[in-house]
Amino acid sequence: MSDLSFRYYMQIESPETERLFQEGMNASGYFAFYTFAEQFREGLRHYDEADRESYGRLIRLGRELFPDPSKFSPSFREVWDEFDRIYASKNEALAAIPPSERDGEWQVLIDNPYVTQQVVCYPSLSFLEGSYLYAYFQRELKPNELLRLQKVTHCLSAKGSMEESFFPST
Repeated sequence: MSDLSFRYYMQIESPETERLFQEGMNASGYFAFYTFAEQFREGLRHYDEADRESYGRLIRLGRELFPDPSKFSPSFREVWDEFDRIYASKNEALAAIPPSERDGEWQVLIDNPYVTQQVVCYPSLSFLEGSYLYAYFQRELKPNELLRLQKVTHCLSAKGSMEESFFPST
């Protein structure tokens, strides 16, 4: 099989096509699966309610066709579990925020008030991108870390200039 893209995978409907896709991926190896997984991840980043059931089915099908993705690389060992967690957490965000309130700029914050590390902020996101990052980072939260998906309602912004900086220019 020559087309091993996620776009093609999304259109698979018959057991025969599933088998051909599986055989093609197994024959093509690491790079083909890596590309497929990254395209799948991009799909998870941008899907909304209209595609929710479809993405659940695609994850289940991926588990069936490639039950041991570590044969492509050890780094893929938990890819289906990761995608499941992202899918479930993103669906929680989709359910919590009505579509009528999703416009505008969103950001994701990660903070642990009990350590001296800085707050991590991912600004200037659409709601779908923000809900994906919110879901992505939930899987690795450490004790006492706080994760927030929040809408920016007011924003003041300033940009520094080299002339005003006390840092030497290089």
